[in-house]
Amino acid sequence: MTDGVKLEGQCLCGAVQVRIAPPEPHIGACHCGMCRRWGGGPALSLRLVPDPEIEGAEHVVRYPSSDWAERGFCRRCGTHLFYFYRPQSGYSFQAGLFEGLDGHDLAEEIFIDEKPNYYAFAGERERMTGAEVMAKAGIESA
Repeated sequence: MTDGVKLEGQCLCGAVQVRIAPPEPHIGACHCGMCRRWGGGPALSLRLVPDPEIEGAEHVVRYPSSDWAERGFCRRCGTHLFYFYRPQSGYSFQAGLFEGLDGHDLAEEIFIDEKPNYYAFAGERERMTGAEVMAKAGIESA
């Protein structure tokens, strides 16, 4: 992506529209039980971005899924929009909201120790356990 170019995305019904400056051309997969429960499979998302432009914010419901994060979804159609990481005030938006991500690669898989055996992504990339993710983020495990 070039400087100044914004990715534009929206929920299924179009009530929520998002514009972000892409941080880098990478997508991450989260296999934690919470993400799989939330979306029926691994969460595929862009890395943390600050200060997104969100139109239709009145349609966004934020669910505090942990002490350090919220998950956002559209109240009209239920589309999963983002994971908001409070310590860095950063949003990780679901990759499926955006068109034109063909140049992006699957760069990391997190909570790999919670991934069920019924699916697997091909290729080599960084893979971290839940404990490694929490340690990297500076969050103490319970």
